[in-house]
Amino acid sequence: MAKRVLAIASGGGHFIQLMRLLPAWDGHAVSIATVDPTSRALVSDVPFFTFRDVSRADWWRIPAATLDIAAILLKVRPQVIITTGALPGLIAATLARPFGCKSLWVDSIANSEVLSGSGGQAGRVCSQVVTQWPHLAADKVEHWCSVL
Repeated sequence: MAKRVLAIASGGGHFIQLMRLLPAWDGHAVSIATVDPTSRALVSDVPFFTFRDVSRADWWRIPAATLDIAAILLKVRPQVIITTGALPGLIAATLARPFGCKSLWVDSIANSEVLSGSGGQAGRVCSQVVTQWPHLAADKVEHWCSVL
């Protein structure tokens, strides 16, 4: 049965890694959300949304980004959220969790020594957390493979 999937990530490498996972969602109703409107050119004909970017460095933007992401969640009503980070993906998973939405966090391959800051918090709200480095697998973090 096809699921409503929201694939959400910050820009740059996070978004590129998310797009490399796109074939895994064939047969599902996928919507994509990221920070850069020009990324629309990189995706197929699927619903595409943008939101204001936010990170730990500019924490005062959290309320505005949270409102943007909440609006996307209301439009998409996802059953599953898949994210490669960073903070916006964690916000989406946190907001959707009370509504029974499952979430998969795939930590960035760039985090080879420790999980990202948001990835370290993802185990608290995400249904599944995956690292791309076998030596980082732990209690609530699994290693399946690498995206790259």
